[in-house]
Amino acid sequence: MDRIVKKLARTVLSISISTAVINIAYAASLTNDNGTPVGDNQNSQTAGPAGPVLLQDSHLIEKLQRFDRERIPERVVHARGTGAFGEFVANADITDLTKAQVFTPGTTTPVFVRFSTVMGYRGSPEQARDPRGFAVKFYTMQGNWDLVGINWPIFFIRDAIKFPDFVHANKPSAVTGVQDPNLAFDFFAHTPEATSMLTHLYTDEGMPDSYRHMDGYGVHAFKFVNAQGEVHYVKFHWKSEQGVQGIRPQDIATSVGRDWNLMTDDLYGALKAGSDPKWDLYIQVLNPQDLSKFDFDALDDTKIWTGVPERKIGTLTLNRVPDNYFQSTEESAFAPSRMVPGIEASEDRMLQGRLFAYADTQMYRLGANYNDLPINRPRVAVTNDNQDGKMNYGDRQGEINYEPSGIAELAQDPKDKMVNTPLSGTTQQEAIHKTLDFRQAGEYYRTLSPRDKSDLVTALAGDLGRVTNDANKYTMLSYFYKADADYGTRLAHAVHADLSRVQSLAARLDG
Repeated sequence: MDRIVKKLARTVLSISISTAVINIAYAASLTNDNGTPVGDNQNSQTAGPAGPVLLQDSHLIEKLQRFDRERIPERVVHARGTGAFGEFVANADITDLTKAQVFTPGTTTPVFVRFSTVMGYRGSPEQARDPRGFAVKFYTMQGNWDLVGINWPIFFIRDAIKFPDFVHANKPSAVTGVQDPNLAFDFFAHTPEATSMLTHLYTDEGMPDSYRHMDGYGVHAFKFVNAQGEVHYVKFHWKSEQGVQGIRPQDIATSVGRDWNLMTDDLYGALKAGSDPKWDLYIQVLNPQDLSKFDFDALDDTKIWTGVPERKIGTLTLNRVPDNYFQSTEESAFAPSRMVPGIEASEDRMLQGRLFAYADTQMYRLGANYNDLPINRPRVAVTNDNQDGKMNYGDRQGEINYEPSGIAELAQDPKDKMVNTPLSGTTQQEAIHKTLDFRQAGEYYRTLSPRDKSDLVTALAGDLGRVTNDANKYTMLSYFYKADADYGTRLAHAVHADLSRVQSLAARLDG
């Protein structure tokens, strides 16, 4: 009889412990791998009630990616970068625009920033005619937010379907292994929307003399969503407190010869000397109804929002060199799909592709559990049913590895659901209607000083003059002439081209 009583007592105790575990499980909230709370784990985002599922549904994509990689695959790759730790301090009340807690005035958020070149290999010179990556990982109390941008407010292409082609044309030749302007300008001759970005790239500012001496931009429009569900479109601008400086064309070779690790040595030298660099964060804001007021597509990432004022909302300070290059700078992984409540993706076609491509690239490069690496790990609890895969050392426990569940449910708060976006029309594969490919390139050219104009022409002619395909060369010259007659004329003279032919081609162009 005593044995029966003891066995019954153990059973009751076991049931009590199990009940306690279940109660604890019910108290947990469902998150993505970056710690962001999930508002709805039952329904994918769709284009209207009967439309297709949207690529921007990063929660859906992450679930499928993680599931697809639960068995360990073989592996590989990435490029040159410099990382540093710091903090972001919010100093403006923008609760009317967003519920993102990172912007609560006075809030200090730890960050990791990775600067990089785009096309060069890991050991390449840092003085390259190349955009500079400016990626910021905010370790917020709502999960990690990655603002992944460059040092210019625009980009070369407006649709992500062309991104692999853009990279292939600008990376080293598949035959020689050497970058070739013939290939780059063959692509750009058929991509007129790149005219403005090329004009920026070939100025002195297109060759920064330091990561400290350049601005950063989110490039794309994003959405701010406030607690009432109201939406505004925003663009982000990191403005360097150190000023913006570049290297003139005639000084580049000497600079590379003196120190081709210039950007890293300069940044780390400043940090070690206690000269902590700072950038102020500014935003431009538009109401949704204002998007259509421009004579170009406001969500086209090759365009600047002209005439829209900027507003300062915080300051970024870098203050520490990482202790281990590989574990920080190499293993850091950024993806624009990593957002927090109050910040969402816009309908920008280039951004929509990046939402998938960046996270998938990091998963391929580092493995399915890359968010568990210390440099990528959120500072908040991560609770979901993603499991296993290569290099898994998480602490998911128990046999309830699915949801919904009546045994150990993970809660979802409707306030964290993505905002509803009105849609119209049909599915399509068509170019945007308001391209206006050349005007902003001309407007930017006319803001340059005489010396900067001269340096731009010198630098651009240096590469364009090496193009042997006559049709491509003259097409490019016609783009620059269409942007500004003086600009195109000076370039044509610099590469010994027939100006009348350039003018004839430019006259046929729209925009």
